[in-house]
Amino acid sequence: MKYLVTGATGNVGSGVTRCLLARGERPCVFVRDAKKARALFGDRVDVRVGDLAGSRASLTAALEGMDAAFLLNSGPKLGVWDRTFALAARAAGVKHLVKLSTLDVSTGVGTGPWHARGETAVRESGLSFTLIRSAAFMSNMLGWADSISSEGVLRSSTGEGKIAFIHPDDIAEVATSALATREYAGESLVITGQEALSYREMASRIGAALGKTIRFESISDEEAQAGVGRGPYAAALVDIWRAIREGRMALVSEGVERVLGRRPLSFDRWVGQHARVFR
Repeated sequence: MKYLVTGATGNVGSGVTRCLLARGERPCVFVRDAKKARALFGDRVDVRVGDLAGSRASLTAALEGMDAAFLLNSGPKLGVWDRTFALAARAAGVKHLVKLSTLDVSTGVGTGPWHARGETAVRESGLSFTLIRSAAFMSNMLGWADSISSEGVLRSSTGEGKIAFIHPDDIAEVATSALATREYAGESLVITGQEALSYREMASRIGAALGKTIRFESISDEEAQAGVGRGPYAAALVDIWRAIREGRMALVSEGVERVLGRRPLSFDRWVGQHARVFR
């Protein structure tokens, strides 16, 4: 089997690549920066350079010889890019496509509409597929590092609402299983962390790991918007935070356990692995 991994120098894509390597595979990574890919994986992978916003012809060439592909796209145009990639994959003879989506597709919140268009494109391509509807990544919390380390405070417009952040390693393992086994063809796998927590609870857990008190400070949507600026992605973030506050994002699924045969990795484990960035 030959696998193409997009986003391989990023958080989840690099995890998928490492999981495939651990299985004894030699994956092919599709990246914009070959030097960065080589720095991460050495000569254990094949490297094809390109852009997911490129032409169908260029993507078809990159996908030539691949049996399965992992697709990770982002941004408001991802529906168009997913369609181009899926059609290129079909033209190249790819047998199975695994797309990383978001559980927000079912609620229409944040980036959900973008991924809904991408999911439709994948379904309509005629390829065998698995969609992975993931909760927000625990690694998103790295964005809290500055205020926690310098002020001992976490500010958010999420109020007391809860969300079950998921460890990126769980996403990578689930995606790799879907790629390698094709057991979940035609399915939309919903995966979350093992527990839904409020931002106040997460601040307290981070503080416990650091041995100090971390305060939670509730702010308005307007203040949250000012903190992330303008544009489609910033607006999507504020929409997600509002949905958390309103109690619409607290879903906890059994998807990880179903695929991997174990509970999702815990919030406390992720914090322990990254505590240094919050000090």
